[in-house]
Amino acid sequence: MAEELAYVLINPYTISKSRTGGVIARFIGRTDLNLVAARMFGPSRELVEQYAEVVRSTDHGTSDASDLIADYIIKSYAPNPVTGKPRRVMMLLFEGEDAISKIWHITGSATLKWGSGETIRDTYGDFITDENGKVQYFEPAVLVAPTKKRAAASLNLWAKYSESDGGIIESATDVPAGEQVEKTLVMLKPDNFRFPSSRPGNIIDLLSSSGLRIVAIKKFSMTVAQAEEFYGPVRDALKKKFKNIGADRAKSALEKEFGFKMPADALDALCVDLASAFATSQFESIVKFITGFKPSECAEDEKASKGTESCLALVYEGLNAVEKIRSILGPTDPNKAKPGSVRREFGSNIMVNAAHASDSVENADREIRIIKVKDDTIRQWVNKHYTAS
Repeated sequence: MAEELAYVLINPYTISKSRTGGVIARFIGRTDLNLVAARMFGPSRELVEQYAEVVRSTDHGTSDASDLIADYIIKSYAPNPVTGKPRRVMMLLFEGEDAISKIWHITGSATLKWGSGETIRDTYGDFITDENGKVQYFEPAVLVAPTKKRAAASLNLWAKYSESDGGIIESATDVPAGEQVEKTLVMLKPDNFRFPSSRPGNIIDLLSSSGLRIVAIKKFSMTVAQAEEFYGPVRDALKKKFKNIGADRAKSALEKEFGFKMPADALDALCVDLASAFATSQFESIVKFITGFKPSECAEDEKASKGTESCLALVYEGLNAVEKIRSILGPTDPNKAKPGSVRREFGSNIMVNAAHASDSVENADREIRIIKVKDDTIRQWVNKHYTAS
């Protein structure tokens, strides 16, 4: 069976209630599909109206669910009618065999006809009617396509608006504003994507206790060139730390091997030389873990394209964002992290520790720029699977 591309749109209400992590965990953990792209949108009125029409007119069938969803889109996806500020909508793209059917099955019926807790909508959606069957309240949690025809029409439309309506949506209706508001970057590392699991979503769910808002998301493979720039400050830090972490070990090993006391000045000189070699070795290991390649294994003209490992970047915004996120992540060493922290729950060692978080507002800006969080990654996948209309 040929591979397909399916989409999930996480609704503004679901995002605002911090249910995003749980939804993502379900979709990744309960299918064998590959999450290939993710992007935050602040849909314009034009996109919303056109998407509602696609839902209303494409593969409508005999059910009135399409009309119900189209009306919901107009009401819940459009910018705030008073302020004009956009609402946050998160798009996820999944690739794999029979992807559209698998995503549809995990999502469940918009009118909650499939059972209790079995599907995304059973858990996170609502469909309430009165005694006459008239809908009183409707919240479908996420929107997906039931057919390939609907998926193609919808994705070509959203890809058309991806540049103008997508990226970092910091002006959304429910995102705080003001001089004290900070942005910070979280990057879920490759150890979360070795195989499909609920880990990425569970980490996002833990981070939701910060009370911050997710304003951007990007699934990507970091290139060697990006990793060298991203982790450049780490190399300098490793050089400075070596004397503290390596001097005693070097002294002990050398004295044991040669049978005499190591002079302090000789040890200092040795540590200066070893520090550079140690930092380079550790730096190479970090870059390989993040990208799949050591810098020394790549020609300079290959570094901008070399990268095979999966990462997920999220930008959070709110008061005291940097400190809040780093507190929930815990120390770099998972063994020193508190129970319930991200790194204690999901980390293995200092390098394979589940996630990275910016240590300052300035570094967040630098890191967001390096991995190009604003850049569109939707169109390339739509072009691969569907002919642009």
